[in-house]
Amino acid sequence: MLKESIKMSWSNITHNKMRSFLTVLGVVIGVSSIIALITIVQGATGSITNQISSLGANKITIQAMGTRLKQGLSETDLEQLSRVNYVSGVSPTVSGTASLVYNGNVKTGYSVQGKNEIYFNKETDILATGRAINIIDVKGKNQVAVIGSDLAKDFFFGRDPIGQQILINGNTFTIVGVLKSTSSSIMGSTNNTVIMPYTEAMKTLEIGYIKSVDVYMSDASKSVAITNDLTTILNSAFNYHENSFSVINMQNIIDVIGNITGMMTLLLAGIASISLLVGGIGIMNMMLVSVTERTTEIGLRKALGAEPAQIQLQFLIEAIFISLFGGVVGLIIGLLVALGAALLMKFSFEVTAWTILLAVGFAVAVGVIFGLAPARKASRLNPIDALRHV
Repeated sequence: MLKESIKMSWSNITHNKMRSFLTVLGVVIGVSSIIALITIVQGATGSITNQISSLGANKITIQAMGTRLKQGLSETDLEQLSRVNYVSGVSPTVSGTASLVYNGNVKTGYSVQGKNEIYFNKETDILATGRAINIIDVKGKNQVAVIGSDLAKDFFFGRDPIGQQILINGNTFTIVGVLKSTSSSIMGSTNNTVIMPYTEAMKTLEIGYIKSVDVYMSDASKSVAITNDLTTILNSAFNYHENSFSVINMQNIIDVIGNITGMMTLLLAGIASISLLVGGIGIMNMMLVSVTERTTEIGLRKALGAEPAQIQLQFLIEAIFISLFGGVVGLIIGLLVALGAALLMKFSFEVTAWTILLAVGFAVAVGVIFGLAPARKASRLNPIDALRHV
């Protein structure tokens, strides 16, 4: 019975090619819209999340704006922050711009950052050649520097920069390392950056306080408790002055972005589903017309002993065939559109299993829901009334 119903359903679909094509087109547009939107949002979200994660999902950043009496953080404050439970290290950042001179070649406006050994211990994959700044450099205020890849090319093209000396704001620094080339991200690039011990950077840049600190966590699941402890210390340091500091938890940012994009995905999928609903109505319209056209056929089959369930199954299979074919074609088109958008906007192209299951499942559901009423109508036709059309 099932085999015969499938054959007859397929025969009817292929017999009315143009009508079947237009009906399938509605499903294709609906499914491709949903798949393209969901895949694009997932890819864009993945790229944003990866960039934020690259900044350190296990890291809390403190920005100290300071007050009139206390303009930033001191060494004592850093020691207190490092004693907080589940904190594995504290890395201050001192930043500014400076002029660089090498062999009579003068360049101004280069970014200079002061870091400590903790930064290089945690960010293990940033050096191309040479060594990192160590604790001896920090405590001894050694005049050593790690430079960006573009800066190395500008000053030392064709030569090894390690061991060379440059003037930074009139002070002589020995180059001990070169950073790997980085692409632009939400935090910028380090290709034209000079990193030196933060203790020496404070002197070279004439900065008296530390404005930025990265706090590394040994257990990111304790981020809420760590943030509360850090806030307590900072409130005490700045005498509970409002807007004197901010604490940014990267893991919280990632969670918030995930929640927002999740809601956006559902919203966009809901909007795109309207076109799929229109496609479903098209299926119902086609099937109702088909029932009307084939009234005589239905009457003859019933007169020859066909059960109502067989008639209903045949028409239902036709509806499922149309929606399933439209779902597969829509899935392919939607993925191609998403791939093109990913290449154009330069974000990752990600396809999940549930996206494919959603497309196929949604298409089949549309066929069943909108094909059921016409199928039931066909199965309930009175054979005598149907044969009067002969």
